[in-house]
This record gives sequence, structure tokens and C-alpha cells, in this order.
Amino acid sequence: MSSAYQTDALIAEDIDAYLAAHQHKDMLRFITCGSVDDGKSTLIGRLLYDSKMIFEDQLAALESDSRKQGTQGQEIDFALLVDGLAAEREQGITIDVAYRFFNTEKRKFIVADCPGHEQYTRNMVTGASTADLAVILIDARKGVLAQTRRHSYLCHLLGIRQLVLAVNKMDLVGYDQTVFDGIVADYAQFAQSIGIERYTALPISGFKGDNITALSAKTPWFKGPTLIEHLETVEVDTETAQAEPFRLPVQWVNRPNLDFRGFSGLIASGSVQPGDAVRVLPSGKTSTIQRIVTLDGDLDAAVAGQSVTLTLADEVDCSRGDVLAAADAPPQVADQFEATLVWMDDAPLHVGRGYWLKLGTQTVSATVQQPKYVVNVNTLEHLAAKTLELNAIGVAELATDRPLVFEPYATSRTLGGFILVDKLTNRTVAAGMLKFSLRRAQNVHWQALDVSREAHAALKGQSPAVLWFTGLSGSGKSTIANLVEKKLHALGHHTFLLDGDNVRHGLNKDLGFTEADRIENIRRVGEVTKLMTDAGLIVLTAFISPFAAERDMVRSMLPGGEFIEVFVDTPLAVAEQRDVKGLYKKARSGKLQNFTGIDSPYEAPLSPDIRVDTTTESPEAAAERIVDYILGGRIDSWMPVI
Repeated sequence: MSSAYQTDALIAEDIDAYLAAHQHKDMLRFITCGSVDDGKSTLIGRLLYDSKMIFEDQLAALESDSRKQGTQGQEIDFALLVDGLAAEREQGITIDVAYRFFNTEKRKFIVADCPGHEQYTRNMVTGASTADLAVILIDARKGVLAQTRRHSYLCHLLGIRQLVLAVNKMDLVGYDQTVFDGIVADYAQFAQSIGIERYTALPISGFKGDNITALSAKTPWFKGPTLIEHLETVEVDTETAQAEPFRLPVQWVNRPNLDFRGFSGLIASGSVQPGDAVRVLPSGKTSTIQRIVTLDGDLDAAVAGQSVTLTLADEVDCSRGDVLAAADAPPQVADQFEATLVWMDDAPLHVGRGYWLKLGTQTVSATVQQPKYVVNVNTLEHLAAKTLELNAIGVAELATDRPLVFEPYATSRTLGGFILVDKLTNRTVAAGMLKFSLRRAQNVHWQALDVSREAHAALKGQSPAVLWFTGLSGSGKSTIANLVEKKLHALGHHTFLLDGDNVRHGLNKDLGFTEADRIENIRRVGEVTKLMTDAGLIVLTAFISPFAAERDMVRSMLPGGEFIEVFVDTPLAVAEQRDVKGLYKKARSGKLQNFTGIDSPYEAPLSPDIRVDTTTESPEAAAERIVDYILGGRIDSWMPVI
């Protein structure tokens, strides 16, 4: 009796048992990729159609006298299905990743149909990022192509260790074993060069169904397995992850009442049971597991892939973004890394700009340095680059504003894979894979000091603050900032004025005026400003600071309320008319490149703390108003200067 008949009998006898068995099948996520027109849609259509036949046992009808008629009907149905998938491709739908679901008696599947065009690399990366396995198709008539190498490299880069080399359209080469063996030999040489250690090669015909669900009589030289058989039995990532040390990124803290405090999340790797010693990272505090709580009751043990709530024996500080890990085998903690980035945004990487970095449940601010190189994935050459453009793959160093709990991507996708998000637009701009922490991050430690910033401020009798003057060149920033400092100094306050031109004579003399250099200019000034406020000073800065992201970056460096943005709002026409330094004239004549307002943008503050309209208010009046604001007119959320 066939397995499908057994399934029918189980459904008839005990539907609950059948549903339970179906519910607890494991899941394999895989992608199909390769060059354009190599038969991806046809293969997916065949998988969807044949798996339906297996599951519902419609093939049993072939045992009747109407076998020929049934076969003809099935071929028509399959053709209609493939035509539908092809129509989607023609309409451009498979420019994005198309996901399909199917199942057999042994396993559930989600297959991602990834676009084959080089310009859609970011889409292919999206599909591969969650896959356990990749089916790399090769047209038997064409052999190993550039896209074969490209997609194989990307799959390996993204940590997919289960690869199927599906040599498709064997029916169009007469099922010739020599052709198949030649393609496999060519691919083996390439695979070895990029570190692919194993793969399973299959001769198939997606259209004819050869070696998809049953071994084909047309390839007697091939002994198996079939594609479905391999997909049903290959080891998935969750099975491998269960053998690794315990890791649970905390998604939220569950506290319905004062007697219960649980830490909820998905177990990324390993197993856990009550009594196990765990470490909370990045703090390093230790405790033991008290309970494993689920909606169905407490568990005696839990493994990778399960979502649980854990309670600890001790009251330790733990919140969203922290990681619970095996106490004797914790992951690493660092704030500087080397990483591989796949750039996914139309706008290029802004070197030195702050982006949100999201890794598991952790969110930190990160800056990326100039790439060490970009990879030409067609030739595997390492090429020099100053930034990353759309679909570029590069290696760069990055730094985060606070320690990150991580593991190399090669060890853990969960704690090694991240995305970068633009702080202003909330667009995902890159996918990344951490390679290792930098040695300087491991060897340089924060030195605790006995004299605090509060002590410095108390000695000066004032609260530290930053008056950040921003506006176009010639708007009057330096003039007004200088007047404000004179007034504060006359009143006995400890101040320091950082002026854009003056800083470029020393600290930032090595920087030009490209967008990357402007970002670095403000980053350095922000760090100096932070040190000065730690010393208890009132710091005034007069910089064009054209980009909102960098102004927000400096604001984030300081305690709430200490950063006061002063927008010196002067129209471009007025600033250009003044042109005290003759810079606008040079910019208009083409002698000065990257000049703000002419050929470089200025992002005006949307809601500054103080706005100065220099067309209606004199510098003296503006300075007086700013001093009044600082000394007593501020909102209660900020402690005024003493």
C-alpha cells in the first residue's frame, strides 16, 4: 500500500492525529538561483505539481485502465502551472523574490525563486539570507556561466552550506552523461576556489520531470537521490544549531505581576533546561534557569528553534537586546568589527555617517569606514573603492556606539548577521555579516575615572551644554556664536567656541569638502564637544554641518537636553549676496567644488531648538535672546545654567 493510502486511512480514522503529525513536520527553506532562463520557474512548477501528486496520491489513478488519459490531463495541468509562473516572470514579478509553499509526507518547504539578473543582487541576497539550502540551476546546453559563479559565491558568503547543483534541461542534450560529468567537473574546480566543500549534483529535467520525484529510466547511469528525496532528508540548520552552545536573544521582558519575571525569545542555538548556568550579556552577570515557560505549560527542556520564556533564579538586570547564553561558553562582546556588506540602497554608503545597526534583538548606532575593497564576484578580484554603490559587495571596518553581543557569521547567522538602516528615511541600506572583532577593540578598555563630569560641572557652578549653530556659509553663525560667548563669559560662565574654519587649521586639516570628509569633520567635532562637556564647559560650535544625520549623531552622544540646535536661517540669496569670503563667487565660477548650497546640499533643521532669522533680527538681538534662553527661558526638562 502506498504512503498516500496510509495517509488517507489515517485521515479517516483519526483526523486529530493526522493534523498533529502534519503540524510537527520540520521546515526546509531553500532558494532556486542561477542564470536567466535556466528553468527556475519550470522547476518550481514541477515541484509544486509533483508534491501535490505525492501528497494526495493522484498518481494511484495511473494503475487503472484510464492511465493514459490521466497522464495527459496531468501534463496539461502542469503546463498551465508553468505558464502561470512564466507569466509572472514576464511581468517583472520575479524581479523581487517570489516565495512558494509546498509539502510532502516528510517535510514542509518554503522555496524562494530568486531573480537571475546581476542588477538584482540585493533581491537574491534577501532570499538567501534565511535559506537552509540552495538549488543552483545550470542549463545543460550552456554549462557553468558567470551567474552560476556569482550566485554560488553569494550563497557561500551568506552561510548556505547545503548546495544542490541541478544540471537542468538534460532532455535537450539527449541525457548525455558526458555532458553532465563535464559540467560537474568544471563546477568542482570553481567551488574549490571559493571554499565550497560539498554539494550534491543531479541531472534533471524540470519540464519532463526526470529525477525530480522518481529516478528516470532515461538516466540509468544516475543512481540518485532524486531532488525531492534529497530535499526531504537533508539536514536543516536548526538540527545543526541544536548541537551548538545555548543562545537566546531576549525579545522582551515578561512581567505580568510582581511574582513573575520572564525573558522571552527564540532560542538561536543549543538547548537549555532548569538548573543550567547562564550568563547575561553584555553585562556578564550570571544566574541559573529556574523555569521554561510556554503557553502549553512548563517544559523540562527546550532546543534551538523554540520560542520560550525563561525565568532565572536570581534578580539580575536583563532587558530587550541582551543575550542569555551558556555561562561556560558565552559569545563575544565588542564595539569594533570587520564585516562584509552587501549594499542594497540606491544612495551610496556615506563613510563615517551613523546608521542604525540591527542584529538579532539588538539595535545600536554604527559608523562604517572606507571599504578595504569591493569584490568583483564574477572574477573574485578585490578592487579598491571609496564607497559602496547599489549591489556592491565589500569588506569594511565598522564601529558601534556601545558593545554588541555577537559571533562571527560563519558560526551564527543570528548573532553574526545584521542590517544597516538609514536613520532619517528608515530604509534598509545594507545587509552585513560580521567576520571578527578588531584586536584594538579587545585590547582597549574604558578606564574608570574618579572625578566625574558632574564634579567638573559643580566646580564651575554650571550645567554643561552645547549650543550647536548651523546654517549656510555666510549666514552669520560665527558672528552670533562669538557674541553669545562674550555675553556668557562676562557673566562668569566657563565656555569654549569651536569654529569651523579654525578647526580645519589643526584637528581637521587633513579633511577636504567631499561628503565623506564633511561627515568625518562633524564626527570629530562631536567627539571633542563631548569631551568638553564632560569637563563641565558650555560649548558653542559654528559649523555649516549640512547633514541632519550628523547633527543627530552629535545629539545622541550627549545626555538628553544638553544639545541645543540653533538654526541661523538665512536664505541662500541673502548669504550669497553677503559673500564675505568670496566663496560663493568661486563656487559659481566652478573654481570651488562641493560648496554647500550650490553643488552640495544643505538639510535644514525641521524643528530646531532656536531659530534665528537674520533678515529680520540683528546679530546682537539674536545673541541676547539665545543667552536669555540658556539662563532662564529653557523648558523645565533641562537644568538651567547655575
